[in-house]
Amino acid sequence: MNNSTTSTGVYANGNDNKKFKGDRPPCSPSRVLHLRKIPCDVTEAEVISLGLPFGKVTNLLMLKGKSQAFLEMASEEAAVTMVNYYTPFTPHLRSQPVYIQYSNHRELKTDNLPNQARAQAALQAVSAVQSGSLALPGAPSSEGTILPGQSPVLRIIIENLFYPVTLEVLHQIFSKFGTVLKIITFTKNNQFQALLQYADPVNAQYAKMALDGQNIYNGCCTLRIDFSKLTSLNVKYNNDKSRDFTRLDLPTGDSQPSLEPPMAAAFGAPGIISSPYAGAAGFAPAIGFPQATGLSVPAVPGALGPLTITSSAVTGRMAIPGASGIPGNSVLLVTNLNPDLITPHGLFILFGVYGDVHRVKIMFNKKENALVQMADANQAQLAMNHLSGQRLYGKVLRATLSKHQAVQLPREGQEDQGLTKDFSNSPLHRFKKPGSKNFQNIFPPSATLHLSNIPPSVTVDDLKNLFIDAGCSVKAFKFFQKDRKMALIQLGSVEEAIQALIDLHNHDLGENHHLRVSFSKSTI
Repeated sequence: MNNSTTSTGVYANGNDNKKFKGDRPPCSPSRVLHLRKIPCDVTEAEVISLGLPFGKVTNLLMLKGKSQAFLEMASEEAAVTMVNYYTPFTPHLRSQPVYIQYSNHRELKTDNLPNQARAQAALQAVSAVQSGSLALPGAPSSEGTILPGQSPVLRIIIENLFYPVTLEVLHQIFSKFGTVLKIITFTKNNQFQALLQYADPVNAQYAKMALDGQNIYNGCCTLRIDFSKLTSLNVKYNNDKSRDFTRLDLPTGDSQPSLEPPMAAAFGAPGIISSPYAGAAGFAPAIGFPQATGLSVPAVPGALGPLTITSSAVTGRMAIPGASGIPGNSVLLVTNLNPDLITPHGLFILFGVYGDVHRVKIMFNKKENALVQMADANQAQLAMNHLSGQRLYGKVLRATLSKHQAVQLPREGQEDQGLTKDFSNSPLHRFKKPGSKNFQNIFPPSATLHLSNIPPSVTVDDLKNLFIDAGCSVKAFKFFQKDRKMALIQLGSVEEAIQALIDLHNHDLGENHHLRVSFSKSTI
């Protein structure tokens, strides 16, 4: 057999591997992609799965001895989409990063090569699923095949909802399998659910195959996916509960205001969603908006910073890198505090907006520093992202991950001046209940506070005076029209709002009602 290459095909000598030192000019786009650093134990199906979300895979050549593979897509357009997707967002196979670029070759010629039987068998299996002639394992045959007129709408139930799953998070995950047109989220039977419509039923089929039963975050937020009886969704409003990505002109309705149209447009833009926190503590990109549009916007409020899909599109589970075993995982070191005004209780209330605080220790010899132990690493990361850089009692607070694994309580008889407190059994934890609404209302500190649990006898003036007595300047106030138990109050600055939240959350309003205070994403 001739081991040379021709201008149109590639044979098995792997000569795309020309000393990758980063100085090689990028090849012009080709539907043949060259994959490097693939793990030696990877299967053909796993390599094919990298290409599947982007279109039909027409050929495959594995060069396991060289840790390389060539993947041929049905069209150059599919290959370009795939390279653009994976360039800022390196795919992983078996937890190892894999590098993808265009090959010099325009097509793969593998007819007379040895050892191609397995690759061809894997391609045929995939193609049978694509064309719908094969029932998928574990599904009744009537559902497993793509029947004429099968719905492009998926019904998604999220179980073990320990962290908020926003519409944006769903969009990011499901966009990997095709164009998402519309999403509606709602709570039914105490379960967070969504309806999601693809442009094509085939995409819905892939997404169901790949994602049903997967966890969005380590050990929780499990996706349960079925086909909906609906074949199309009717979305009236673009807000945090529903979105029609094909119509940016829809009103936000009367829920809290949602993305501005230019942002929504950016969100619908192709390309991976880039990180506004430049890799905080080595975390993977947060969910933000493509910066290429010239918008500089913070991460979607309430989205968990470091969501990435760490493994290949079809075989892996999604997880937050570092949800276990970040050095010092759930303990934060908080520095530059005002030693005269800060208390363990104050830090407990403030950090408790972003997770359940178990213990707080203000350093005995250096009272501007404290340790805050959160329930887990994700909550610690969330609190750090939102609070580091905020002003509190006239000083800019800094939060980083501590090297300590836990906050030690003082030993019997040890002098502590009440600087170490254990809050693990506090009734004030906001996130004890799985699926609590609080998960969906985590926002960065803002000058507008959301107040709730207000008894009927308490008036506008009572509430305004409460905040004025706490040293705040009240700029605006309004009760919610539909529910007078809730209100928004706008204060003079974010710093005032942070101090008011610390002072007045859980304030006794009488009639057995304690005021609940959180940051709002709305303004009045």
